[in-house]
Amino acid sequence: MAAVGQLLADRGRCRILLALADGRALPASVLAAEAGVRPSTASGHLRKLTERGLIEVLPTGRYRYYRLAGPDVARLVEVIGRLAPTQPVRSLREGTRAHALRLARRCYDHIGGRLGVAVTDTLRERGFIEGPDGTPDLAAVRGDRLAGGVADEGDYRLTAKGHQELVTLGAMLPPGLGAVRCCIDWTEQRHHIAGALGRAVLEAFDTAGWIMPAATHRALRVTARGVAGLHEHFGIAWPPASTSRTAAGS
Repeated sequence: MAAVGQLLADRGRCRILLALADGRALPASVLAAEAGVRPSTASGHLRKLTERGLIEVLPTGRYRYYRLAGPDVARLVEVIGRLAPTQPVRSLREGTRAHALRLARRCYDHIGGRLGVAVTDTLRERGFIEGPDGTPDLAAVRGDRLAGGVADEGDYRLTAKGHQELVTLGAMLPPGLGAVRCCIDWTEQRHHIAGALGRAVLEAFDTAGWIMPAATHRALRVTARGVAGLHEHFGIAWPPASTSRTAAGS
């Protein structure tokens, strides 16, 4: 833990991990720009992160690309983001970026932010998945439970109705998928679907042209087609009318 903590104590290395948290593989030059450091400094950061097993290298011809070593590292980044203190916004650019990340972002291989929570709420409300509503019950907190007592691994299951409806919408679901993994969204502090179901929903939205990635960071933009699709198939009004709470079908 101390070794990992030492790695994460550097702001530049944290920015590199955040840049890779959407599952992309990026070259060192892009990661240096994201971290706000010189290429030589970024190379040192990348070497340390690779040696510790947090990222891996993908040689492609003359170039080397870097990506997170797996979903466990992505979850580590999300948990730390959930526990970290809120940073002050010092510019319009920072505020715009933070707002975009909070609305919708790619969390390694699934959708996070208000969009991820809204989709998860709708799946549960329509009987596509069964499980808790993902809302922290502060009165029930006991011991060291994080985020108001809501566990990362929620007790959710995909229903037969959900399997049929999601396949109809174009989701490529693994055979025999039953248990559904959810994790706590670090900005919303509520559950969003992850794992195999989360990946299938992200890929379906992407294939249908409902979402587009931001040019320089992991925020997702909902397209005009996506706005119509979310309303028609999920009853979700997008963008959210309120900035204080995410609600499906509001």
